[in-house]
Amino acid sequence: MSTHEDFRRDESVEGSSDRSFGLTVGGILFAIALVRVALSWWSSGTVVLGALEWILGGIGTALLLFGLMAPSLLSPLNKAWTKLGLLLFTIVNPIVLGLIFLVTIVPIGLLLRAFGKDPLRLKFEPDAKTYWIERDPPGPAPESMPQQF
Repeated sequence: MSTHEDFRRDESVEGSSDRSFGLTVGGILFAIALVRVALSWWSSGTVVLGALEWILGGIGTALLLFGLMAPSLLSPLNKAWTKLGLLLFTIVNPIVLGLIFLVTIVPIGLLLRAFGKDPLRLKFEPDAKTYWIERDPPGPAPESMPQQF
């Protein structure tokens, strides 16, 4: 297939630094664990630490500590996280864009067609001498633009 555009994607994706990966993901996991503990305390008046809170808090704490003290040890996790993100991007992006198109563009187009609107003036008019649209009032005088380029 020959087209004017090159569809190959040879660019490599550069992930985040190991330190920022550890601090960001660890901080988010630790914050989720804290929010779950706070919600259990708020709803029942007692602090309930379930297995999920311990797991999230432990992993979050470990990632935070490794991110601060030994970020190079997080390199394999960071690479795996980046590959997971690229895989999710490849799968989710077309689905989300398709849904946005189907939920917004298609209904608007159907409504415009149902009401007989033609905003791009694409209807064929056999009696028309030209399809140019006359400006009213006319535009600036040609003498006002001597050196356009």
